[in-house]
Amino acid sequence: MHKVINENTGLNPDLCNYDGTMLEGFGGRRNGGSNFRYDSWRVPMNMALDYEWSGTDSLWQRQYGEKIQDFFFSQGVNTFVDQYRVDGSLPEGDEILQAGGFRKLRHSIGLVSTLAAASVMCQHEKRKAFVDALWNARHEPFDDGYFDAYYDGLLRLFAFMHLSGRYRVID
Repeated sequence: MHKVINENTGLNPDLCNYDGTMLEGFGGRRNGGSNFRYDSWRVPMNMALDYEWSGTDSLWQRQYGEKIQDFFFSQGVNTFVDQYRVDGSLPEGDEILQAGGFRKLRHSIGLVSTLAAASVMCQHEKRKAFVDALWNARHEPFDDGYFDAYYDGLLRLFAFMHLSGRYRVID
């Protein structure tokens, strides 16, 4: 992860090779696979889980959590969109991966959730804004009718588990 996380934004690509290099040309559906988007959202939450359960890289994980929250805070906690290039600029055209038949940038509750879960790694004051954003978010259809009960819903559930302090290993 150290090799693939953008040092300025904290964003990671949707796809990469195991050595951290970018994976390009993975079919037309994945045009822009080096961008931060749906599969990328899981990284902040996975980092939080590793931080909570093992903490073997806790200093770097804390820095990562604060960096990615800093970036999204700068985009507006209640207005950031769900896809970016890893340098923080907005994707265009075919780079925007569609969901549910819509090719559109949205403020998705799935990303709100994973960024809130990242708060367990952070010590800065901004972390509370992300937790509040999740707590106050409504999981409901967008104005155009698009609704993702599965992915957004599960990420929301997992974030609440992280933030409750009850996400534990069961032997």
